[in-house]
Amino acid sequence: QVQLVESGGGLVQAGGSLRLSCAASGRTFSSYRMGWFRQAPGKEREFVAGINCTSGSTYYPDSLKVRFTISRDNAKNTVYLQMNSLKPEDTAVYYCAAKAYGGSYSEAKLYPYWGQGTQVTVSS
Repeated sequence: QVQLVESGGGLVQAGGSLRLSCAASGRTFSSYRMGWFRQAPGKEREFVAGINCTSGSTYYPDSLKVRFTISRDNAKNTVYLQMNSLKPEDTAVYYCAAKAYGGSYSEAKLYPYWGQGTQVTVSS
């Protein structure tokens, strides 16, 4: 069983930055595949970023790869999402997710473990 706890959300003005953290339980964190997703009210859950904690390879949708950066610290069992140049349309609940195996990073259904989410609100 993997437990994920997100933190770092909050209210920020457009153009600002936030760094989200996701702390994971478990002794095999370095073998996980981790993802960040977001969900705005009335919208479907959207893939934001993914990382292979073994190799460090990262994955992004084209629309976000310039402004968002995912990273990990295996010693701290933590994944980060650095978000820059934030826009009001980035407002959403951001979720961290984990899986033990490969496959597409953007498919939410492939992740069995999810955090509770952290709210990010970007004001104009």
